Order: sequence, then structure tokens, then C-alpha cells
Amino acid sequence: MSHMDCPGFPATRLRRLRATPALRRLVRETRLTTDGLVMPLFVRPGKGVRRPIPSMPGNCQLSVDELVREARAIHKLGLPAVLLFGIPDKKDEKASGAYAKHGIVQSAVRALKDAVPELGVITDVCLCEYTSHGHCGIVRKRRDGALDVDNDATLELLARSAVSHAEAGADIVAPSDMMDGRVAAIRRALDQHGFEQTPIMSYAAKFASGFYGPFREAAESLPRFGDRRTYQMDYGNAEEALREVALDIAEGADIVMVKPGLAYLDVVWRVKERFGCPTAVYNVSGEFGMVKAAAKNGWLEERGGGEGMLTGFRRAGADIILTYWAKDVARWLRE
Repeated sequence: MSHMDCPGFPATRLRRLRATPALRRLVRETRLTTDGLVMPLFVRPGKGVRRPIPSMPGNCQLSVDELVREARAIHKLGLPAVLLFGIPDKKDEKASGAYAKHGIVQSAVRALKDAVPELGVITDVCLCEYTSHGHCGIVRKRRDGALDVDNDATLELLARSAVSHAEAGADIVAPSDMMDGRVAAIRRALDQHGFEQTPIMSYAAKFASGFYGPFREAAESLPRFGDRRTYQMDYGNAEEALREVALDIAEGADIVMVKPGLAYLDVVWRVKERFGCPTAVYNVSGEFGMVKAAAKNGWLEERGGGEGMLTGFRRAGADIILTYWAKDVARWLRE
């Protein structure tokens, strides 16, 4: 709303409000708080492991014991939840580590719920970290001899993974694979196993993007052949994104996500406006990394870049922001 909409409120007064930091805070329309922030974490086998991720400064692959230490610190900062990605000690073509009862994520969830029960635990449901080929599903050879991901064969394994996470104590399961029908398959499996109350946060509009590079290093999930464009979305398609979101909601998604965030603010806005349901956005590794790199080189100030980006996600309509800056923001907001 401009000063033209406020009778008796001259432009000079509005300029004075804008010029004073304390008063600017009073009239700020969009506020960034810790309430909607989720910290992604990477867990791997071992003990006492805290392996830095070079392309994601400040982030590490953690063993379960170190993960618990990190979770305690995150909870103390007032953050409501973490998102877990697992890095198994062994990978195979059937991604068996993804749904193993004592798999790395399942073990991590149990440890977190035992040590920090108040902290929300969201688990990524995908097969890419667990497959020997690095793709998000079961790979089959087509009639023409080419290798491709078998959508329908993958659904059963995704459902088994989600159930195993719920059995371990996960508060929310988050399928990120982009297989058609996976939300319905997961919802059905959860209900059949007595987890009717476990919500699904669906990566509903996940675009094929060059901004995922650092994450693939962190999760050790780079595809051994081809790429993921056959099942992730074309970044030019906003209407298709809305159809994907609508399908996931119809299949039982409780929260829908847009990923990446920075180049897709229009999609975040349209999803929130069209559906009005809880909407998440993933501030992905490349978005985080490029600000970190620019700040290291003195080209910009990290806090201003990070807070501005995250506030933009909130302004576009995101209720939940998954970001590697979550801990930093919690500290910044206390200063």
C-alpha cells in the first residue's frame, strides 16, 4: 500500500519512516523468524565423524553421535525441525539401505527422538543416495537398449522407505524423487501400517536445476549416467508445476514444496495463491553456496544476501523454508 492510499499520510512522513531503522522495523510487512526454518543435515556411518563439505561452508557430513550434538545445538537456537539425508556405507541397484530397519536414517531418527524429542524430524524419502547408479529409482533397460528409471517399480520401495522412517519415529516424511503417484503410494502404505497421523511434505514442484551441484557432493548422489531431467521438471514450465502440485494434494500431500527457490519465486507465489495449503520452499545448496563464495571474495555481505533471499521466499508465500542458513539466521536474529 502506498501513501496515496492513506489519506492524511504525506509522502514526507513515509520517507522519514523508511529512513529510521527502528521505525522501519515497526512497519515491516514481511518478517523472517526461526519459526518456519528447517535445517538440512547429512548423516553417515561411523563415530566422531564431522566431515566438512567444501562447497557448502559450515556444513558437514555427521555420524549419528555428532548429529545428536548438532541437533541439541539447533534446538537450543529455537529452530523447530531438521531434515535428514542419509549416506549409507553400501549402495546397490535396489537401494536396500533406504528401507533397512537399521539403515543410517532410521538409526539417526531413533537417536534424535531419544535425545531431543521436542525437535521435529523430517526425513527425505528418495533412493538416489542409496542406489549404486545414483538415480532416484529402479533402473531398467528399455526395448531400445537405453537405461531408464522405472517409475512404477520405484513406488513400492519409496513406500517401504517412508514406512521405515515412520516406524523409527519421523515426524514428517518428505518424498523428493518426483516419481508419478508416489504420494498416493506412500499415503496408502503409511495408513496401512498405522501411521495415519504422519504428514507428507511432498517435493511437489522440483525442477531440474544447475543449483543442486553442492548437494550432490554432500549426499554423494551424483548419477553415474545420464541426468534426472526425465523425472524432474523443466524449469520453463510453471503451469505444469501447478498441475503437479494439484495432483500431489489430491493424493494426500499435507505440505507442498517448490525446489529450488530463488529462480522460482513466481511458482511459490502461484502455488500459495492457488491452493492456500502449507507451502515450503527449498533454499538449495547452489543458492547458499554462491552467496557464501561471493561473501568470501568480498563481493557482497553474507547476512544481507542471506536474509534478503529468505525474506523474499516468505514474501512470495512460503510458510516453511528449508535452508543451510537456518542456524546462522537464528543467531543473526538474536543480535
